[in-house]
Amino acid sequence: MTAGEGRGMDGEPPAGTAVGATGKFDIARWVPSLESGSQRTVGWGASLQIRYTADDSAKPPLSDGRDPEEPPMQTPPGNPLVVSHTLPELLGKDTVQVELIPEKKGLFLKHVEYEVSSKRFKCSVYRRYNDFVVFHETLLQKFPYRMVPALPPKRMLGADREFIEGRRRALKRFINLVARHPPFSEDVLLKLFLSFSGSDVQNKLKELVQGVGDEFMICKFATQAKDFLPADIQLQFAASRELIRNIYNSFYKLRDRAERIATRAVDNAADLLIFGKELSALGSDTTPLPSWAALNSSAWGNLKQALKGLSVEFALLADKAVQQGKQEENDVVEKLNLFLDLLQSYKDLCERHEKGVLHKHQRALHKYSLMKRQMMSAAVQNKEPETVEQLESRIVEQENAILTMELRNYFSLYCLHQETQLIHIYLPVTSHILGAFVNSQIQGHKEMSKVWNELKPKLNCLFVGSGNMPTSSFAP
Repeated sequence: MTAGEGRGMDGEPPAGTAVGATGKFDIARWVPSLESGSQRTVGWGASLQIRYTADDSAKPPLSDGRDPEEPPMQTPPGNPLVVSHTLPELLGKDTVQVELIPEKKGLFLKHVEYEVSSKRFKCSVYRRYNDFVVFHETLLQKFPYRMVPALPPKRMLGADREFIEGRRRALKRFINLVARHPPFSEDVLLKLFLSFSGSDVQNKLKELVQGVGDEFMICKFATQAKDFLPADIQLQFAASRELIRNIYNSFYKLRDRAERIATRAVDNAADLLIFGKELSALGSDTTPLPSWAALNSSAWGNLKQALKGLSVEFALLADKAVQQGKQEENDVVEKLNLFLDLLQSYKDLCERHEKGVLHKHQRALHKYSLMKRQMMSAAVQNKEPETVEQLESRIVEQENAILTMELRNYFSLYCLHQETQLIHIYLPVTSHILGAFVNSQIQGHKEMSKVWNELKPKLNCLFVGSGNMPTSSFAP
């Protein structure tokens, strides 16, 4: 586009192109089709219409190549902003298992590999941590305005079994959240990652996003996002962000307590096992008993005989406690971690929105304002026409950039609105977590109580001359 285009016959800007020094503008321009170069207009709100050039690769495809005389595309019935999924539907999309396979030794380091099995695609593939990294990067590249869960950190040296197991659990949470996310679950990136068995999965993932553009470029609602958003979207966004922050803080504390409870169950198991072993060691003592110490009593011999077999029951109690701790780790702590990962991805998305598209938009408006002042100053100083035309050309380019950023800003809010709905769809998982915790406690105490009750009659022989255990003779 030349500098003279878009001006009136006398060289002045056409009507509706009033731009002030503050950066506010009301521009009427043409928008060409990216495919054919034909000109057509696209309204932005009630006032803003900008001209795109055919080689403007950073702009969304605003036209589908139809004849300019055709009526504009009608918005399909229903509001695409609404996420209609339920929690069972999300959880039922897929279940992905991530298991460690034997380590492969490299020249310097051991390589940890994982077997990733998808119930939906009915296949298993082998993946390394770096494959997850590339998959994560391509997801962010294609879906910058969605909740992409974070990956666990990579440790170069000194990765012990505890670290590797923790990372395996985190990778499992990551891939399940991705596999159940509505846009991700239908994308070719996920299908490739979960089903491609070749050795160059990283290159294949990169090829899929190369030259395609992000979700804004390919979503048919991208340029209409503002029309679906509520008028008070900014207030709703701020309120939702604060609510999610509070929920995250509470669930973080719940997870911390649940971890401590599960750890105490395992510690209790270790104490019970040692307690039983010490009783058994006492009953197996072979130190000779002096005749003057025992006199005519056989208490010590009877006591030793009874103590020998008690380690079996205490070992069983320890086993029950370990099972309870592991069950709470898997069914309570892991579910809390899964929800926390989702909440953290929402917090990260809000930060990307503020520091990304919103910040760039504000910077573009500031730059636009400075450029307008330069042009006005050049016009007042009667500088060369070529200089003025160059400034005007740059201003038009900046107008286009501002429009694109505004469209992206509203599309980002559009996606945020949907992601907020996803968080609230996941909220009932709280009942699943509490149910698992209660069931674990009931089952654990029930099984341990059974062992304790079976142990009680075996203690009767410890008390010479009495067929029952004393109940209060040693009470203070």
